[in-house]
Amino acid sequence: MANKLLSEMGLPNSIANIFAARNLINAKDVFSLTEFELMELLDVDLAVVTSAVAHISEITCPPYQTALSLLEQRGQNENMAGHLPTSLKGLDNALCGGIPFGVVTELVGPAGIGKTQFCLKLSLLASLPSSYGGLDGSVIYIDTESKFSSRRMIEIGFNSFPEVFQTEGMAQEMAGRILVLRPTSLSEFTNSLQKIKVSLFQHGVKLLIIDSMAALLSGEGVQGPQRQHSLGWHISFIKSVAEFSRIPVVVTNQVRSQSRDGTSHYSFQEQGRGESPEAATKLDSHLVAALGIHWAHAVSIRLIFESKSGQRFIKLAKSPVSPPLAFPFNITSFGISLLNDDGVEMPGPEIHSISCQGHNDVINFGSEMMH
Repeated sequence: MANKLLSEMGLPNSIANIFAARNLINAKDVFSLTEFELMELLDVDLAVVTSAVAHISEITCPPYQTALSLLEQRGQNENMAGHLPTSLKGLDNALCGGIPFGVVTELVGPAGIGKTQFCLKLSLLASLPSSYGGLDGSVIYIDTESKFSSRRMIEIGFNSFPEVFQTEGMAQEMAGRILVLRPTSLSEFTNSLQKIKVSLFQHGVKLLIIDSMAALLSGEGVQGPQRQHSLGWHISFIKSVAEFSRIPVVVTNQVRSQSRDGTSHYSFQEQGRGESPEAATKLDSHLVAALGIHWAHAVSIRLIFESKSGQRFIKLAKSPVSPPLAFPFNITSFGISLLNDDGVEMPGPEIHSISCQGHNDVINFGSEMMH
């Protein structure tokens, strides 16, 4: 608003001409000077300066809003933005409809806890015909750890939506709507993001999934200020994609544990070394989200996936519309299923902690091993 032109503010011609003659073009030029400096520059009385500054201030400054008007405006924006229902009744109720459009939602938790299972189900729901409650669109799924399984996705689809998937050709049609990208480096991932922003509207994309960011950054060996700079750029770009396209953007994040020697260990790195689940859970003394505080502030919704004494939980740790809640869940042939829809309110630091106790990191369905 400070760049608004003085010529567009309806000032009296006598003072507007003087401003123009003294090369004061916009509101910022006027506000950069005191009233006495303006008197000297314009060679006019203080009353004239005061009147002109008051008029410019009224035009430039946004009007005040009451708390009620802000609440009503927020409700209208949410209705226009929309949500992608997760088909998990308790979670959808807590999120006022599901995964919100136009913002970044983060899924954080140890490897094998169920984050990819959640993403596969979301992919199906976004591509499902609108007559069945879906978004009837395409999905871009950026799979950085090669965890995407078309077989598992079709299995979830047949069990969750049999009336759709038993229709001839429907399974192939829906699978064809999910575009999977597998960048092998951070530079490839960056190039993919830039191309995606251009093609979102062309391909009718209704959901973007990045599974996961942490693996790319750790694989590049990026540390210190360089890591923060790279992460900052990607955070800004991913948020701009969500806001620009008004679609839900879901990003998974791994966990890390700080060892005694000060180095960071990631759950997927322990897996990659072929170590046993028992060895990996030694890192459970203090698990934290891998991408740090800067990333945590950038996401609007944070869902923590964890396991305590063998029971898995989804914790709604960050949301502008819900109190902190925990939902116990199982992974079945339908995908993720909540054990109850009420959730347990969990105030205090416990909602942000991440546990991996008694967690078996491989889920078997048939002959295929899924994460």
